[in-house]
Amino acid sequence: MPTSVRISAPDEISASDEISAQNETTAAQNETTAAQDETTAAQFQTLALAVVIGVGAGAGAVLFRWMVMGATRLFSGHADYAAAGGSAHPLLPHLGPYFVLLAPAVAGLVYGPLVHRYAREARGHGVPEVMLAVARGGGRIKGRVAVVKSLASALCIGGGGSVGREGPIVQIGSALGSTLGRLVRADEQRTTLLLACGAAGGIAATFNAPLAGVVFAMELILRRWTARTFGILAIASVTACVLARAVFGNEVFLPLPGLSVQHSDQYVLFAVLGLVAGAVGIVFTRFLYAVEDLCDRIWRGPEWLRPAVGGLALGVLLLVLPQMYGVGYPVLEDAAHGKYALGLLLLLLVGKMVATSLTMGIGGSGGVFAPSLFIGAMLGAVFGIVAASLFPGHAAAPAAYAMVGMAAVFTGSARAPIVAVVIMLELTGAFGLLLPLLLAVALSAGVSRALSRETVYTLKLARRGIDLSRPAGATG
Repeated sequence: MPTSVRISAPDEISASDEISAQNETTAAQNETTAAQDETTAAQFQTLALAVVIGVGAGAGAVLFRWMVMGATRLFSGHADYAAAGGSAHPLLPHLGPYFVLLAPAVAGLVYGPLVHRYAREARGHGVPEVMLAVARGGGRIKGRVAVVKSLASALCIGGGGSVGREGPIVQIGSALGSTLGRLVRADEQRTTLLLACGAAGGIAATFNAPLAGVVFAMELILRRWTARTFGILAIASVTACVLARAVFGNEVFLPLPGLSVQHSDQYVLFAVLGLVAGAVGIVFTRFLYAVEDLCDRIWRGPEWLRPAVGGLALGVLLLVLPQMYGVGYPVLEDAAHGKYALGLLLLLLVGKMVATSLTMGIGGSGGVFAPSLFIGAMLGAVFGIVAASLFPGHAAAPAAYAMVGMAAVFTGSARAPIVAVVIMLELTGAFGLLLPLLLAVALSAGVSRALSRETVYTLKLARRGIDLSRPAGATG
């Protein structure tokens, strides 16, 4: 009889399990491949968006600079009134230098209602609002903030507001990146990264400093460091910088070539400067908010009118010290090259603190980065003169102390030492001062941390009860 072969039940189960396992493995491999393809596509999309944001931030920085130049020419009749020495307005010669009494008030009468009506977050120096959007807002910034901030800051600076362009362009670029992230329906993490791309591109295009743009976004905005993030930010930063160079040329902001340390004992003087600058940075921060509190207590009218009325007080200060008009880069450069006497340098140092604080207190719109550089340059120049008189033949060049002072005071106020080092090297080209720069900035950061928990950026948020060092919703 033929023998029938029958597969036992266990063999049937084993074969079935093997086929099922193979199917599951194949399905898992397909899912993994699909996920990898999706991840690769997302990465390429992010890189493409970084380029687009770089173009937008670069164009925004160029346009904003033109707007500031145009507003300055309109309100003062000069390309930069800080360097005009109290001259008359060409269209109002009969008023002489007294036209400056009204310039900030007229500008405030325009940008005050604009900010109050359309984007109140555009008031102030901008960077804290961007930091808050990253830490608490999922990287979301309203698109209209870019428009309102650019108009308000251009009018404020052009009308004599003693603030900088950097804070506004960070907020403008960040708003562009955030808006694009929402348009492509990016998740929170990617939207935040695109926001940072806008900030990096804005700084890079404004200062012709691509590496500083990347470091600024990582140290101050994102507050985290990864290789992937660096690469994406670098693409946006380089793109923005290339566009700005095509318009304004490839020039160093404050050329100080040939500076170096001649004697080892000069490091002691740079260390002392770093310690002093850290304290000055904290004094500037506290004075800034003290004046803002004073203005809050005094003012009883509508907020939209505050910049115009307060602008009258600012006008009086500008009449006495026209060097405080606007950003003041020409004055900073002259101080770095040793063109001012000791007494005038001290007056300009104190005057800048007062002028910037008053501009912010009356509701102005602009950055505090440039003022901190200005104050640091004055401090460094003063220190250089004193050091040369006390230690003849041992002190470095005055320009060296001015350059290191700029970085150290900014570090004292913002506590961003890496940004300070990188941006000063790119702005001046003084790579021979790298070692004293690192020394002074490190000591400044230590003094700043010992004297205050908050920085010029985080204090604005802390006064509203927001602690960026703690998770959202934390109490206690």
